[in-house]
Amino acid sequence: MEQRPRGRFPVVLAAIFVLFFAWLAVEPASRTVWWAENIPVMAVFALLAATARRFRFSDLAYALMAVWLFLHAIGGHYTFANVPFGFVTDLFGFSRNHFDRVAHFSVGFYAYALAELLIRKRWAHPVAAVLFGLTSIMAVACAYEIIEWAYAVLEGGDAGVEFLGSQGDVWDAQKDMLADTLGAVFALLFFRFGPGWPAGGRPLPPAA
Repeated sequence: MEQRPRGRFPVVLAAIFVLFFAWLAVEPASRTVWWAENIPVMAVFALLAATARRFRFSDLAYALMAVWLFLHAIGGHYTFANVPFGFVTDLFGFSRNHFDRVAHFSVGFYAYALAELLIRKRWAHPVAAVLFGLTSIMAVACAYEIIEWAYAVLEGGDAGVEFLGSQGDVWDAQKDMLADTLGAVFALLFFRFGPGWPAGGRPLPPAA
């Protein structure tokens, strides 16, 4: 049987995010960068809100997806290279601000929701659903790095540099994609050994 989550958690979480997003929309470090960073945030939030009545994810899936929304909203306000993250940099002796790596890691959390969608809709065997979640995140990570590069070239100037956020690291794009992938692996391991995995790992029967 398909799990049908109940409760108001997604609505409360969405309301908190809207207030948080509106607060961070006031006087960002760069309005140009703010728009570039937050267009994906607004698109994802709108998609989740628009489809909530047709398909409601589990509370855990919504919580995991919200992590990226909140982190990206913060990065859009300050620009990722300039988010106040010095305590972590100093604690571990890093040479750069790694807030963007944390945000990229959280992108991978969407693999949990993808696997949950495929399994609950009975569109794929659980193993195939997990592999689809992983490869989808890897594809999105690659596409986003290409978009970042294209925007930086077209926009140029400080806005392009801040949006790219490489902080002088020539391997920044590859490390960002790795962070996305590791986030997906983490989320899917959580999914595999959590409540979303079908009993016995058996494929669900076809939908009526």
